Amino acid sequence: MINIVQKINRIDWQEITESMHQNGYATIPKLLSDEECNSLIANYDQHPLYRKTVVMARHRFGLGEYKYFNYPLPELIQTIRTHIYPYLAPIANSWFSALHIDTQFPLEHAEFLQQCHSNDQQKATVLILKYGNGGFNTLHQDLYGDLYFPIQVVLLLSDPDEDFTGGEFVLTQQVPRAQSKAIVLKPKKGDVLIFTTNFKPEKGTKGYYRVNMKHGISEVKTGQRYALGIIFHDAVN
Repeated sequence: MINIVQKINRIDWQEITESMHQNGYATIPKLLSDEECNSLIANYDQHPLYRKTVVMARHRFGLGEYKYFNYPLPELIQTIRTHIYPYLAPIANSWFSALHIDTQFPLEHAEFLQQCHSNDQQKATVLILKYGNGGFNTLHQDLYGDLYFPIQVVLLLSDPDEDFTGGEFVLTQQVPRAQSKAIVLKPKKGDVLIFTTNFKPEKGTKGYYRVNMKHGISEVKTGQRYALGIIFHDAVN
């Protein structure tokens, strides 16, 4: 896993930080190789890796399927989750400070997970998502409990030029007393999207105010789309 750690450490995190402050999202191109993406997809039917399968239509979440991983996580996923978190914690802390929220996050992920487990949030939230023709994901936020980390990441495992069409990543931004703004992102295979879990601060004339955001996936027109979602807090259930 040295290679993936080196890749993470070489990222221009100042640029990522500025994008997160400005937009509530940022992109890292090609963190995963094609081989790493293909390996994660190939393990989709390895049932012991997962604790739960969710058929989205049953819950009116959309059309598709996703699976939550069991602990211990696969080494590649564990490495990404552990080593990206310390770069995101300062962003999260600055957001909460700007909005006068009395919470500060530890700079090491293991310490934050201890806080989750003390709050009875002990189930892994990392998930792999699969969409076929017509698949989509309704706008939502991934919170899972009272204790949550306000930033998460998704890694696209399929090639939008070859494996599927449609299936764009959609963010909506709700500014107080205004209509929602839609943002459409088109990552490539192996790319990482970093984005707010539920809100970001926005500077106004009287200080910072809270801008709520949700995310989803537009309809997949053809093929199959796989993605890996990494959420940094654990779940109650």
